[in-house]
Amino acid sequence: MALSGLICVSVTAEDAAGVIAAVMPVVPLVDVVEIRLDGMRHTGIAPCVASIPRPVLVTNRPTWEGGRYVGSEQARINLLCQAVQAGAQYADIELRTAEELRAQVLREARQYGARVIISNHDFQETPPLARLRETLRQMLISGADIGKIVTTATTPEEAGRILSLQQEALASQFPLSAFAMGSAGKISRLATIYLGGFMTYAAITQQQATAPGQLSVHDLHALISLLKDTI
Repeated sequence: MALSGLICVSVTAEDAAGVIAAVMPVVPLVDVVEIRLDGMRHTGIAPCVASIPRPVLVTNRPTWEGGRYVGSEQARINLLCQAVQAGAQYADIELRTAEELRAQVLREARQYGARVIISNHDFQETPPLARLRETLRQMLISGADIGKIVTTATTPEEAGRILSLQQEALASQFPLSAFAMGSAGKISRLATIYLGGFMTYAAITQQQATAPGQLSVHDLHALISLLKDTI
């Protein structure tokens, strides 16, 4: 079974020095490093881009979508754009963000050669397939380079439902990361990268997880190694 998706480690720290110190030990195990701007007290992306030998993804998640950012929407978007200007190769912006602010991030990304991930997170449930398909449709017409749809699964059927969305994205030639949070969704974080998903997200350590059910980088690689040895 061939691994097709990327592995992204998500990291939060108070400042650039903290981000770099935390992530460097696991850099050889990942393809992308996500820096959570909403977890930083002193934002400084340029030193991270210069020091981390992997593409950098910046996310500035607001409280209304499970993050920590509490400032104005315009200030939140401005930080993302500044990060793109500093060399971040990916920027994550929520589907529920106002369209004109999403457009600002898209314009900045086009100018600086970055790719935009339009994301949607549901911390309560895995919606019916019709609603998931509508979310995917909105992403397809949003101008995004990549989509990310993450739900919360309480049953194996729900985990399978979110994974099935990737086949529809593949049919539209749209890169999509789709998996579920929660204990029932853990398997989807591994399965996604074998089933056409663009990228899965892992934590530096279990204690540093930035989302429910997130595996550590080392645990994820242990599972990948196990699959290689048994298939």
